[in-house]
Amino acid sequence: MTASAGERRAAPLALAWAVWGLGALFYLIAFYQRVAPAVITDQLMAEFAIGGAALGNLSAFYFYSYVAMQIPTGIIADRWGPRRLLTAGAVTAALGTALFAAAPDIGWAGTGRLLIGASVAVGFVSLLKLASHWFPPRRYALATGMLLLTGLIGGVAGGVPLRMAVDAFGWRAVMGVSAGVTAALAAAIWLWVRDDPAEHGYAGHFQSGGRVERVPVLRGLAQVLSYRNIWLLTLVPIGFSGAVLTFGGLWGVPWLRQVHGLDAKSAAAITSTLLVSWGIGGPLLGSWSERMRKRKPLYVATGAIALAGWAAIVFLPLPLWAVVAVLVPLGFASGNLIVGFAWAKESVPLRLTGTAAGFCNMGPLMGGMLLQPAVGWLLDRHWSGALAGGARIYDGAAYQAGFALLFGACCLSLLLLLFVRDSLCRQAV
Repeated sequence: MTASAGERRAAPLALAWAVWGLGALFYLIAFYQRVAPAVITDQLMAEFAIGGAALGNLSAFYFYSYVAMQIPTGIIADRWGPRRLLTAGAVTAALGTALFAAAPDIGWAGTGRLLIGASVAVGFVSLLKLASHWFPPRRYALATGMLLLTGLIGGVAGGVPLRMAVDAFGWRAVMGVSAGVTAALAAAIWLWVRDDPAEHGYAGHFQSGGRVERVPVLRGLAQVLSYRNIWLLTLVPIGFSGAVLTFGGLWGVPWLRQVHGLDAKSAAAITSTLLVSWGIGGPLLGSWSERMRKRKPLYVATGAIALAGWAAIVFLPLPLWAVVAVLVPLGFASGNLIVGFAWAKESVPLRLTGTAAGFCNMGPLMGGMLLQPAVGWLLDRHWSGALAGGARIYDGAAYQAGFALLFGACCLSLLLLLFVRDSLCRQAV
């Protein structure tokens, strides 16, 4: 005799974390792809004969399609469920990675990056949706923070390990293997991930076991966009997270090599400390805001810390040890985007969380989309004409001009944050 929904017990946490974790591996790959260009800038610039603006644009192709997919992804996640989205996304990401690996010119390479960005865009929102079904509300911020930490493990893999593999086998071969691994993950997700614990005979944590009130797509989107908090919480991470993605995901490694004289592996290791501290900060800050029962004070305080950190990096003549010492708290504080995701979820009714998450997730990626090529454009504007192995070499003044954009974006983000209404950790109805 089958137990009724009311008699079912909650899924064991080990099973919940296993199902969620398998999907999180896709987000790990997504983050690996996000930052991979940072350690192969010299190879890409030399092989495709491009400058800083074109390189920033090539890297940002990932963000162009990623951002464009966020709203449709949120809507589809609300209506179709994450399992099919994650599987289809992993298959497409494998194809895009294979195309990037085999690209004969910059156009095909950009197309590959465009496919990768569009496909992995389903990962974050789908996993937020899985978390709302598989975990009780009190664990949502923790699960979201752990997702960022999982992604940052992918970011670290895209640092020193990737550079070592590229030095040994070449960037094309490494990307080809990455395509195969992503295809294997697509099969695993389809076989084992389920949208709701009810499919395993357990009680779910979302709308009585996963039954969702169906809202017409356009009406649901209009409802989400009617909340002022959603707009502001989308714009705020453009500065804080966009600065991390721009520095850690593309321009930090060449800056450390060309201005501070480091080799590629050492430079990648230092930028990885930024990403690691970012990943650690996410779950901890999310958990602390839950305990405080407030979102705004912690978000504002960490935003001010991040702003001060970028001011020091950009405008002070710091020695290398001081750069590392600043990057750690700067990255930790920038994990405040996890507070923002939980805050956004609470700012709309529960039935709209997928759409809201998709819209708000555009913010961090818009930061990378806008700032990566903008920094590259400024680098080209201040380029003295120096080349090494076919790749452009920029001096300290050029990097200071480019990185000043990061500081300015964070200033604007902190200002906007002051106008967001605190949810006090209570779900809107």
